[in-house]
Amino acid sequence: MLYLLLDLTRDWLVDHGLYFLFRLLDEVQFRAMAAAALSFVLVVTLGKRAIRLLVAMKIGDAGATDAEALRAHAASKANVPTMGGALVCGAILVSTLLLADLSARYVVLGLIVLVWLAALGGADDWLKLTAARRGAGRQGLYAWEKLVFQLGLGLIVGIFAYRAGGEPDSLAHAVNLPFQKTYASVSGELSGSLIYLPRWAYVLVAVVLITGMSNAVNITDGMDGLATGTAVSVSLGLMALTLIAGAAGIATYLYVPHIPYADELSVLTGAMAGACLGFLWWNCSPAQVFMGDTGSLPIGGLIAYIAIVVRQEVVVLLMSGVFLAEIASVVLQVGYFRCTGGKRVFRCAPYHHHLHLGGWTEQQVVARLWIVSIILGVLALATLKIR
Repeated sequence: MLYLLLDLTRDWLVDHGLYFLFRLLDEVQFRAMAAAALSFVLVVTLGKRAIRLLVAMKIGDAGATDAEALRAHAASKANVPTMGGALVCGAILVSTLLLADLSARYVVLGLIVLVWLAALGGADDWLKLTAARRGAGRQGLYAWEKLVFQLGLGLIVGIFAYRAGGEPDSLAHAVNLPFQKTYASVSGELSGSLIYLPRWAYVLVAVVLITGMSNAVNITDGMDGLATGTAVSVSLGLMALTLIAGAAGIATYLYVPHIPYADELSVLTGAMAGACLGFLWWNCSPAQVFMGDTGSLPIGGLIAYIAIVVRQEVVVLLMSGVFLAEIASVVLQVGYFRCTGGKRVFRCAPYHHHLHLGGWTEQQVVARLWIVSIILGVLALATLKIR
């Protein structure tokens, strides 16, 4: 809104010699950093009040788990309030609305992803955490209900993001892999060997990524600060990718797809990084509040959405290696358990519980997986230069 206000009054400000006071708002890099700072301040400032409100509403962690070995771990967190993701999503929404160019369709789609998945996660959390008070036996949304809304969002986003990309042979629809040159030369001449995704394939990628990544972050959110800190690392990497994709000169120099107006998404990714960092203030061990599905689903969905828009799915998947390892451990554990009649690959899934039961303290698990996430982020960004 501030940027749109500047856009509307730019001529008047120039005529009256006042434009220099606001010219920084024309720099998307400044607005991205400002969004990060604003969302951080909002979460840290409002965190204590939000926690008190959640406690007063008796919205605590249910503490339920199917693994006998983890019952004591879950019981120790039974009174910690959850649904703190509402604070994270609120800060992202406010910061983006204030500082992003809302005329950019990619930004609007990103906000739809945020609100849609926050509402879905919030409904699931609310049903889980108020079941006893309501005297109802239903513990949250059914798995198929969540899946329908996730798949539906992926379908909608895929269709509209494809349209926003322009013509079918636009770089916004090109397949982009690590070590692949999207351009034949720095002058900008397109390579004749590029493969362009048809509409159905683009939409299919969007559906699979948004559904899978939102669930991956949700599964990772099982230890104090684990998902939140990892999301900060990935968000900062996404900010770099959006700024590169939206700048024609830099994108051409690095031989990656140039996506017009994608740099406006850096405001959204900056807001996400700042909000997650601010939430870590309250979520670090011992956690005073948990995100719940209200925060983990939209964070994962936004990571996937931005990867699709900037055509860097593989690079972002590498950045998100911790999230992927977590969901893969669950899939392997469940599949192997069913196929072998009760045998297990891991002591317990997700993988962070396997490490914990192997002798690592919770703090060690979280800190070491943060380190892995940072290393993966650096390696992922390094692939942009190796072409």
